[in-house]
Amino acid sequence: MDLFDFVILTDDNFIQPPNAKTQTGWKEDNMLRGALENKGFKVDRKSWSDPDFDWASTKAVIFRTTWDYFDRFDEWKAWLQHASTKTRLINQAELVYWNMDKHYLRDLQTKGINIPETRYIEIGEKTSLSTLHQETGWTETILKPCVAGSARHTYRLESHRLEQYENTFHELISREAMMLQPFQYNILVHGEISLIVIGGTCTHAVIKKAKTGDFRVQDNFGGSVSLYEPNSEEMAFAEKAVAACDSLPAYARVDIIRDNGNQLALIEIELIEPELWFRLKPEAADILAGFLANPS
Repeated sequence: MDLFDFVILTDDNFIQPPNAKTQTGWKEDNMLRGALENKGFKVDRKSWSDPDFDWASTKAVIFRTTWDYFDRFDEWKAWLQHASTKTRLINQAELVYWNMDKHYLRDLQTKGINIPETRYIEIGEKTSLSTLHQETGWTETILKPCVAGSARHTYRLESHRLEQYENTFHELISREAMMLQPFQYNILVHGEISLIVIGGTCTHAVIKKAKTGDFRVQDNFGGSVSLYEPNSEEMAFAEKAVAACDSLPAYARVDIIRDNGNQLALIEIELIEPELWFRLKPEAADILAGFLANPS
């Protein structure tokens, strides 16, 4: 017999009472919990890696602050396989598996979604950063893993100064796939826009900007975030990207920029554990709760 309608998923770092580093994640999880409870649902919040919880005791789980999965990837994949046989996953299991690896960007590109030029480097490929830059003709690039988050192993490279990164690159490519893209200069001036799409419709957006002297917009690298009013072109782009997924996600964060050709381009569509910035748009928690209550 089901004990819960929904379990909100977090990780071990966020399950305890909040501290300075975890208070925003804790707050936003509980904003969603409150919105669901206000609709009469029985809700709990658990770490995805809780060894004692019976995942069959909830009708559904909602991925929220599972922000350590890329550091515990083998454990995570084993848990996903197990949990998907016990309960419903939100977002859907097939979307989560697809979205874990940034090769998904290639799939979206084939469906007409503009992304920056990308060279994928597969595990064990015999190449070097010098060779890759010669082959592509790119002089300034971004190197990052295909499975990652929070700018893990993300490097800004220049073709005349690659030697210091070659050893790191060879260590990385021996165990994980990587991707190389031309550096997108507009991000330094205009930042990166994250649009939140719930049930296929854009509800709100934020703009993220890197601190002076850096290119990474994540707050753990000193980046800033503020509420942003997207225009119709930006909202349509985000909704088109979400509609290009094989099935409709309950929620998505769509990260876009103006590329070097000044066209809107998708940097990432996050369907697993995106920060949704309910604290900047509290009514969005109610919108998500409403969609989960009536997904049709």
